[in-house]
Order: sequence, then C-alpha cells, then structure tokens
Amino acid sequence: MSDGIMSKAATMEIPISSNGDTGSLPEDDGLEQVCGWGRVGTCRTPDLQQVMVSGPNLNETSIVSGGYGGTAEGIIPTSTIKGSGLHQPHPSPAVGGEEVVRGIAVEKFDIVKKWGINTYKCTKQLISERFGRGSRTVDLELETQIELLRETKRKYECVLQLELALTNHFYSLVQTQHALGDAFADLSQKSPELQEEFGYNAETQKLLCKNGETLLGAVNFFVSSINTLVNKTMEDTLMTVKQYETARLEYDAYRTDLEELSMGPRDASTLCRLDAAQSQFQSHKDKYEKLRADVAIKLKFLEENKIKVMHKQLLLFHNAISAYFAGNQQQLEQTLKQFNIKLKTPGAEKPSWLEEQ
Repeated sequence: MSDGIMSKAATMEIPISSNGDTGSLPEDDGLEQVCGWGRVGTCRTPDLQQVMVSGPNLNETSIVSGGYGGTAEGIIPTSTIKGSGLHQPHPSPAVGGEEVVRGIAVEKFDIVKKWGINTYKCTKQLISERFGRGSRTVDLELETQIELLRETKRKYECVLQLELALTNHFYSLVQTQHALGDAFADLSQKSPELQEEFGYNAETQKLLCKNGETLLGAVNFFVSSINTLVNKTMEDTLMTVKQYETARLEYDAYRTDLEELSMGPRDASTLCRLDAAQSQFQSHKDKYEKLRADVAIKLKFLEENKIKVMHKQLLLFHNAISAYFAGNQQQLEQTLKQFNIKLKTPGAEKPSWLEEQ
C-alpha cells in the first residue's frame, strides 16, 4: 500500500497558469500521506500558494532531539535559545571611526571659520584706523609708558652693543699684553746687557694683563646683566604689550560691528545677530581689560627691577674701570669681592663632583 501511495504522489502534476501562478491542486481522496512515524492517516494536500504565503515562522519552529520515535519531551522551542547561542550583529568599527573623523573635520572647519571672521573684522578695523575713518580706544597713560619702554629698550640695546665691542677690544688688548710680556721675558734671558730693562717691562705687562683679566670679569658680569634685562625682562613685557594691542584691536572691531548692527533695522534675524554680537563684544572687552591690567602691573615691576639692577651694575662698572686705570689692583679685586664676582682661572680644572657636594 505504501508503494502505491509513493508512486502516485510522484506522478502528481501541479498545474501552472500562463502568468506563473499556481493553480489549485485537485483533491484526491485516495492520497494518503505519512503524518507521523508509525501511523498513516489521510490528509488533504494544502494549496501551494497558501503554503508559500503563510509559511512556517522560524521563530515558532522547534528542534526535535532524541531520535526517531522520541516523545514530545525532546522538543525545544527555538525562542528559548535566542540569547544563548545567537548574537545580534555588532556595528562595524569602521562606522565609528568615520564618525570620529567627521567630528574632527567639522570642529576644525568651525575653528577656521571663526579665525577667518575674526581676521576679516580686525583687518577692516585696522584699515579704518589707518585711513582715519574708524574710532580707536586709547589709554593715554598706558600708551605713554609703552612708548617709553620701547625707547628705553632701544637705548639699552645700543649700550649693550657698545659694551660688547669694548669687551672684544679689551680682550684683544689683554691678549696682546700677555704676548708682549712673554716676548720681553724671553729677551731678558737672551740679552744680558738689557736683562734688567726687559725684565721690569715684562713684569709691567704681566701685571697689566692680570688686572685686565680682572676688569674683563667685571665687564662681562655687567654685559650679562644688561643682556638679561633687555632680552628677557623687557622682551617679556613687550610680548604682553603685543597681546594687549591685539586684544585692543579685536575689542574695537567687535565694538564697531555691534554699533553698526544697533543702528540697523530691528527684525527677527537682526535681533539674533545683535545678541551674538553683544556676547562676542563682551568677551573681547573682558579680554582687553584683563590684558590692560596685566601690562600696567608688568610695567610697574619692570621699572622697579630696572632701577635696582642698573644701580648695582653701574656702580660695579664705575668702580672697576676707575681702579683699573688708576693702577689700584687691591681696589679692583675688592670691587669684584663686593659684587660676588668669581674669576675663572685659565688653567684651573673643574672641581670633581665630590668637591661640589
């Protein structure tokens, strides 16, 4: 009987219409299908189109375990194993990387945009000031002090250059005196009839050379102090002055922009721009006032420091020069001790690390 059913099922034909749709299958009362293992029943064949449309839901399928002829206890619904063995696909790392790169690019674009707008406004303000069309915020007292500082720096730089030239020339003089003393000493040994004359000239040149080296130590200390005052202390103050002048230009540029917007019509878009301009103006105003206070404080401390340093250095230079040209060796050495200046002996070796401890 089973062979007859299988042969009949194998020779079934499914009619298909001209448009590709499946037709209804003819009913066959004699067709018997195996509905379960171990028993045979008579089942009606469902419509193929209905099966294709309303097919089994994968979420409702079951996994049969145990083997053929097993009981229903081995049926495990697939919905119970969703979280254990099946994982949701994770987003690709490339997507997150592209978002980070895009965020960085947008941030850089905003920075460049703000810089461009700020540069445009400052350039416009600067040109207006140069041609006398724009107003400029001026602090007369502070501007006078800044101009005086620049003039003082130029004069101190001139003094520094002259001191460096004096040091170089005097160093050459000391080296020449040293060589001349050696020549006189050599001739005193080789000329018995002029040994005494060559001898005391050699001693004089050696003494002048020694005093010259002492004076060079004082002059070098003077030059080093002036160089620190000019190229570090004054330069640091002038850097703050440059920042203050930039902040002043930005403050005037945004002030002018705010004034132009305030004089225009008051519609919705203008009010939004006016609020943004007011916020930017207040920010640049705070920055300008802060830098103005910083410049005033630095100018005050610089003046006090300059007076203190120059008082000491000018006294050192005067005493050293006077003692040298007066031939007073003791006063020259005392001057160096007074200002804690230690000379480096030409042939002296550097102390070991044990001696430095």
